[in-house]
Amino acid sequence: MFVDPPAPTPKTAEEKPPASAEDALQNPPRAWEFNPDYQRLVTAWNTVLPHLESLRTALDKAYGLAMSPQTWDAPVGERYVQDIREWRNRLAAYRHSVLTAISDEAADTPRWVRTTANAPHAF
Repeated sequence: MFVDPPAPTPKTAEEKPPASAEDALQNPPRAWEFNPDYQRLVTAWNTVLPHLESLRTALDKAYGLAMSPQTWDAPVGERYVQDIREWRNRLAAYRHSVLTAISDEAADTPRWVRTTANAPHAF
């Protein structure tokens, strides 16, 4: 089916902002901060994924029960199995599109942004 795209990675404790040679030449020098927009994407991914997993688990359980010969003994049961199969396919496509949208935006968003707050400066 679908494979999950790469997730945006949260900031680690040992991660440091990028260093460049032009930092020493700037007047005033600027500090770096972890991009709040990127952190928003990390939070969105971590919030959405458990909900999508619980929906998938519920549909998989219903599909497993519907496929059981003990559940249906009438020919109408096949119609319900097909409906659940269609919902599983739609959920997989929806999950892929939501996670791809978050992943694509994270790929286009810088992890660190420059800021003048807490930057060292002469008085």
